[in-house]
Amino acid sequence: MPSTVRSPQVGEPLDPLPREFAAFMRPELPGLMKEIRIEVTRAYPVYGRLLNGPNADAIRQGVEQALSAFVDRVAEPGKNSALRDELLRKFGRVEAYEGRELDTLQGAYRLGARIALRRAKAVGRQYNLSPTVILAFADALFAYVEELEALSREGYTEVQSRASSEVSAVRRQLLHLILAAPPLPQATVSGLCEAAAWPLPAEVTLVALRSPAPEHLEAGLAGDVLADLDIPQPHLLVPGALTTDRLAMLDAALGGTHAVAGLTVPLAQAADSIRWARRVLQLVDEGVVADAPLVSCEDHLVTLWLLSDPPLVSQLAARELAPLDELPTSRRSRLMETLRLHISTRAPAEQVGEMLGVHAQTVRYRLRNLDTRLGARLADPDHRFALEAALRSLHLRGGDRAE
Repeated sequence: MPSTVRSPQVGEPLDPLPREFAAFMRPELPGLMKEIRIEVTRAYPVYGRLLNGPNADAIRQGVEQALSAFVDRVAEPGKNSALRDELLRKFGRVEAYEGRELDTLQGAYRLGARIALRRAKAVGRQYNLSPTVILAFADALFAYVEELEALSREGYTEVQSRASSEVSAVRRQLLHLILAAPPLPQATVSGLCEAAAWPLPAEVTLVALRSPAPEHLEAGLAGDVLADLDIPQPHLLVPGALTTDRLAMLDAALGGTHAVAGLTVPLAQAADSIRWARRVLQLVDEGVVADAPLVSCEDHLVTLWLLSDPPLVSQLAARELAPLDELPTSRRSRLMETLRLHISTRAPAEQVGEMLGVHAQTVRYRLRNLDTRLGARLADPDHRFALEAALRSLHLRGGDRAE
């Protein structure tokens, strides 16, 4: 270690760190990064959530670049740091997207610097470095932190300076592209999310609305809900699941407008969620599903499945129930309803009779008749399942009759 580093006078700039110092610090970087992550997430729990979210890889890479770029600068002053600069700007964008002030991020930077200084002091003792070298390190480190803060401020200001109308238009475009088929590549969606000032969620819930959507609706939505309301089939995209808070937000925003929530799915399956929601909304309008201010697809999965392809189910029913075709329409309908209840409930004749409003003996008579005509099918598990699915579907469609 060169001995030219001297004790500075008050107010005098410190000499540059000797390049050999980089060789002492570089092996410490993996452990230092781990220590910084533990202490920063303990002091700022919000970063623990981010480190387990969709931006986790970028955040880890940014921290790694910030640390290694400092050591690289000591070893090779003037080395290009374009990758580090962009990642640090992204940190600022994330803070803006999440609605935080920059104070939190700045506090995390400074905490990381204190941890790094603590590690440098230990290295200094290990290699018998002079106090002046460690003082020079501290001076360079905190100047470096100011540089990181300035880069993050650029990203933060970039997001805030965008006109709200521009962001709103980009968000509508993003929603359209998320629902496009085939889905866009993840990298493309991530880039659009940055332009839309919208943090990319791992899961989403789509909500189908009746048209026209009321004008007041969008004003009551949370800031991260994407909406496209001026179309024939208006809809919303809610990041994540419909928690209690999310449901309360939707209830207040809808203000009596009825809607259907699709399933919570990975972002790439968003188109499925809105497709199911729109189908249930159609079934509500047809009277198949009971109406409510906010109907959940999750409560009607079997109905969705059974009515997913009515012409196909009609073909299935025609084939499975073919032995009843020669019967008069009214008698055939009575036998089909009795069979549906018998198969689906597994109830005794007395209970089925109560459901139908007929005597148990009448049920037994019908079941014997059905056994005569459908005996082989009723004994076969596959045919029995097909019969139950077909009869349930016909019942949902109001078709317990010979059509």
